[in-house]
Amino acid sequence: MINNIINTVKHIPIEGITYKQLKVEKKPLTPEYVPPPPELVPAENRSVCIDPSRTCMPLGAMWATLGVHRAIPFVQGAQGCTTYVRYTFARIFREPTLIANASFHEDAAVFGGRKNLIRGVRNLVCRYQPDLIAIVTTCSSEVIGDDIPSFLADALDVMEEEMGPEVRDLVKFVIVNTPSFAGSHVEGYNRASREFLKTLAKKTGQTTEDIYFIPGMMMPGDIKELKHIFELMDISYHILFDISDTLDCPLVGMPQSIPCYPPGGTRVEEFIRAGDAKAIFALSPDAGSAGAKWLERRYKVPAFVQTMPIGVKNTDNFIKKLAEVSGRGIPERLRWERGILLDAMADTLHYTMMKRVAICGDPDFVAGATRFVCELGMIPTYILIGTKSRTAYQTIKEVCDEYGYEPVIMNGSDQFEWEYALKHDIPDVIVGHSRCVSISKEIQVPLVRFGFPVYDRVGYQREPIVGYRGGERFLARIVNAILDYHYPDDRVHQ
Repeated sequence: MINNIINTVKHIPIEGITYKQLKVEKKPLTPEYVPPPPELVPAENRSVCIDPSRTCMPLGAMWATLGVHRAIPFVQGAQGCTTYVRYTFARIFREPTLIANASFHEDAAVFGGRKNLIRGVRNLVCRYQPDLIAIVTTCSSEVIGDDIPSFLADALDVMEEEMGPEVRDLVKFVIVNTPSFAGSHVEGYNRASREFLKTLAKKTGQTTEDIYFIPGMMMPGDIKELKHIFELMDISYHILFDISDTLDCPLVGMPQSIPCYPPGGTRVEEFIRAGDAKAIFALSPDAGSAGAKWLERRYKVPAFVQTMPIGVKNTDNFIKKLAEVSGRGIPERLRWERGILLDAMADTLHYTMMKRVAICGDPDFVAGATRFVCELGMIPTYILIGTKSRTAYQTIKEVCDEYGYEPVIMNGSDQFEWEYALKHDIPDVIVGHSRCVSISKEIQVPLVRFGFPVYDRVGYQREPIVGYRGGERFLARIVNAILDYHYPDDRVHQ
């Protein structure tokens, strides 16, 4: 149809054809809306997932790898498995990402991906000289049964013959098995956290005051807010998978050398020294706790799995535990920031009180946000946990019981079921990611964007929602969305 429109334009101006000229009117498939059979609305009654609130497991492992200094994910699969992730990251972070691919074709599906891995890894080492390569498997690689450890051993033998034995010491390798049929991007990140520490962490027996943190799939702005808290408390810290300076970089002109790596990210040496850590915190139970728990089992490093510090009480619990473990006091500046958040909540309570809110997103974000909206006097109605999680479900249930609410919790369901519920019981506000835009427009309810993915807003990745200062910004985002929809222009000050 677009080609026909272009062909009807007799003269194409120098500035090109505008979007308005290319606009195609959408025609409904049926004259009127045909509701689905009620028995097929619950996801548990269907054999298919419709409009999932999650994506594939390799994405989570690639996300984690991009938070490591001079590290490149090598995806053992087809090119589309990499192209989609690069595109997603570019939309969210507005930054280019180095992700390599084994480039599977038909022959790999028959004979396996051994040749692709050996050639691909060799090319990466020769051309990019990374400090670390994370080999991330995909569905196709897992289904055909690629023996990745054996393939990697063969690749190292080939490189040793060509480049010398020192190549084994120059580049570290981590294998992360991520078949998408076994979980979502959340589990991919979780597995990566375990495999990185399992492969790299050592224990020397030296005492240290270093405390390690696995943030989960937080945005760069969130990680910078965590650093602000740690520096105020004068804590010696290391953040694993730190994307704050790898996926949020300055524009300083053309790179002077190739390859050009961002200066940030967690150093490989920090992973190696993790066995000597004083403690390790996982700030996202479903995305990172596997690494923290493995370090505790293997090297007896105390592990603390915390609800994502969104809002007042979640942040209170985190800072109290951090002060207890580190032996540091809570600085007056943090108490001041907490007071600012409480003041902002009091100032806007008449806007948020008794507003009914629906929430959608990854388990760690949803669990943290549920308590925060309850603290704001809002009433959670329908909560969609995009990836099934026993931990998040239990946390949400306890919070709602504490406040006397009984929302419908859709644990691991899809947006089809969630949207059906919202259309029949319209809330006042939706808190969710960018994939909630359609339902927000359809039922004419404000959408407060948060979590992953948010790709239709500029600068979101730099705005924190964790900590007291992040809570203040998150609150402002919620209140401003309500004001845009529910109050006339001459009444917003009342």
